[in-house]
Amino acid sequence: MQVFNSRRSALAAAIAAVLTLMLMSSASAQSFRVQCPSTTTMHPNGSVVDAAHPGTIKCQEIAGGDGYATMADGHQIYLFGFGPLSGLTDIQAGLPGTQVSTVFNDPTSANSAKSEPAAIMNTGVLSANQPAPMMAIDEDDEFFLTLSNVGMIMRPDLFEQHTVHFHGYPNASSYFDGVPDASVAIAIAGSFTYYYTAPDAGTYFWHCHITPPEHLQMGMVGQLYVRPRQNRVTGDLGAALLAANKKAAVDPLASGVNCSDILCSGQTPLPAGAAALTGATGVTGGKMYAYNDGDGSTAYDVEYPIQLMGFDPNFHYVGMTFNPEAFADMKDKYFMISGRGYPDTINASVTNTGVDQAGKPVPNGPMYTEASDGASRPSQPQPTLITIPHGGRALLRISDLNVTEFHTLATVGIPMRVIANNARLLRDTTGNNLYFKTNSITLGGGESTDVILDASDAAYSGCSATSPCTYFLYTTNLDHLSNDAENFGGMMTEIRVL
Repeated sequence: MQVFNSRRSALAAAIAAVLTLMLMSSASAQSFRVQCPSTTTMHPNGSVVDAAHPGTIKCQEIAGGDGYATMADGHQIYLFGFGPLSGLTDIQAGLPGTQVSTVFNDPTSANSAKSEPAAIMNTGVLSANQPAPMMAIDEDDEFFLTLSNVGMIMRPDLFEQHTVHFHGYPNASSYFDGVPDASVAIAIAGSFTYYYTAPDAGTYFWHCHITPPEHLQMGMVGQLYVRPRQNRVTGDLGAALLAANKKAAVDPLASGVNCSDILCSGQTPLPAGAAALTGATGVTGGKMYAYNDGDGSTAYDVEYPIQLMGFDPNFHYVGMTFNPEAFADMKDKYFMISGRGYPDTINASVTNTGVDQAGKPVPNGPMYTEASDGASRPSQPQPTLITIPHGGRALLRISDLNVTEFHTLATVGIPMRVIANNARLLRDTTGNNLYFKTNSITLGGGESTDVILDASDAAYSGCSATSPCTYFLYTTNLDHLSNDAENFGGMMTEIRVL
């Protein structure tokens, strides 16, 4: 099961020159095409938000290839994976890589698209992220996502096609749905730009839809979420919603846009609790909302995308060594939260690049893994240590990306308030909230749940930055609390109230 660096380096050296020539030839022939318009009919002002054109144009580019990730027992596991070709600085900081068009198209920006051959080699061919690069857009946005298939450096015998499928996402066009039977598949040295308009707010996920059991198990999965319009409402939301001509009273919702959520319903009376939003200023005030709730009940201060996943090391090893894969024997032995097993879920970055300006380790910074050329690159950038300011609330966007397993996730000492399942707010037809508190939730592959951890109760009054209160977020599937043959690891992290 051990990965031999000498074998990897020799193979990399043998084919790196060939790949470089292929990429340069492809680039000159414009095979790698990236589309990110500065303006559209829906957004004639591009990245500038105004009352008549809410939302913006957002773009992102990803690469389909292969790479490595480090498991919590030190084993380096081979991946089919998506890597970032834009938003690199944000992704390495654990943020979504999605950018407004002005940043994406600006060659001087660290978050712009990297389309030249050298950048494609360094960040596309030689790097894959686990989980895949995160995406986030806002309601009313237009999203242009480019997938460039750069090939697999460790498996040059494979001519794998790749796609992007937004799972559970109400995409109106099958052409951009990523299911190859009804749309398109992207071959090596080719690119394709998917186009989406943002649907209702919520937590979704995305994956490659080529031989899904194989490509998902091998690591081609990531998270996507849509932020609600309510984040952009300014002033006193309660008074604005009660205004006779609401669409003219609330900026930037003062337009004739098609809007079917509670913010456009004109509902009176509002759901109980709307007074709590008096004076709320959305983004400018530091508060964000998970959904268009109309009563402020989904407000949060910090958010953590949580992706439940698992790997079968035998399947991954076979995938790297030119052997047939036994799908019926697939059995996960590494269980992870956002690509990390305990204790990596709480550890600081330990690489020479994972330090701040003072030279101290970045708390839960990106994890680095040696790539095919012998250089270390960030392979697992998503932070998994949950910190909540005292008196604040944390939104956990939880999705299960596992191929074969159900997972139960539990908390100790701080309950979870479940506000939504599968990107749908828990609310009945008369506007009553159906949220509930629990200490455990169970998800199967392809499901998502949004929960809020509330640290505003008096029970947390003694917590501070110098003396944080520590709680656990972990699975109660006890066999999932391991890193392959190593006990005391797996799907577990800490919640710290500061």
